[in-house]
Amino acid sequence: MLPQCVDAISQAFDTAWQEIAGNFGDHTQRIKAPCFRLANAVLSIADEDTRNVQVLKRVALLRMALDYRGD
Repeated sequence: MLPQCVDAISQAFDTAWQEIAGNFGDHTQRIKAPCFRLANAVLSIADEDTRNVQVLKRVALLRMALDYRGD
């Protein structure tokens, strides 16, 4: 994967997590599962052409929300 893609994925994860982290408290064990889900959501939609951080973040948060709904 190109370095620009990896940077965009990393930024998308970080900005998305900042947006939702407050919903999960600050206990390490409580944070692990949603953090892992977000990482999976970001990676599941990323590809070699991924460069738009905002689109990647928005779609990852949507996918994560839909995953929670399915539980």
